[in-house]
Amino acid sequence: MIKLTFCLHRLPHLSREEFQTYWREQHAPLVAKHAKTLGIARYVQTHAVTHDFNGVMRESRGAPEMHDGVAELWWDSWEALFKAGENPGNAEAGAALLEDERKFIDLARSPLWFNEEHVIVG
Repeated sequence: MIKLTFCLHRLPHLSREEFQTYWREQHAPLVAKHAKTLGIARYVQTHAVTHDFNGVMRESRGAPEMHDGVAELWWDSWEALFKAGENPGNAEAGAALLEDERKFIDLARSPLWFNEEHVIVG
C-alpha cells in the first residue's frame, strides 16, 4: 500500500471546531464522491482534540504547535495510483478537491508526502 499523509493547519479565520466540522461534513463527502475516479482505496481523517495534556506533551519535547488534523489516503500500489491518473475525470476530480481545500486548509503550512508504513506493533 502507498499512503499520502497530509498534516493540516486550518485557515486563520476558522476555529478548530469550524475547521473540523467543514472537513468532516463538507470535504469528506467530496473525497468519497471522487474516490473511485482517483483510485483511492482508503481515506481516514484524524482530528486533533483540544486538551491541556496536548500542551504538556508538546512542551516536554520542545515540539512545534500541533496540527488541526491529519488526512491519510491509501492506494493499493504505485501502479494503481498512476493508473488512476488515466481515469476519465481524474484531473477534474483532483481540481475539485484542491478548490475545496482552499476554503479551510492553510495549504502553505500543511505538509504532505507519500510514504509506506512499517508496522512495528499490532
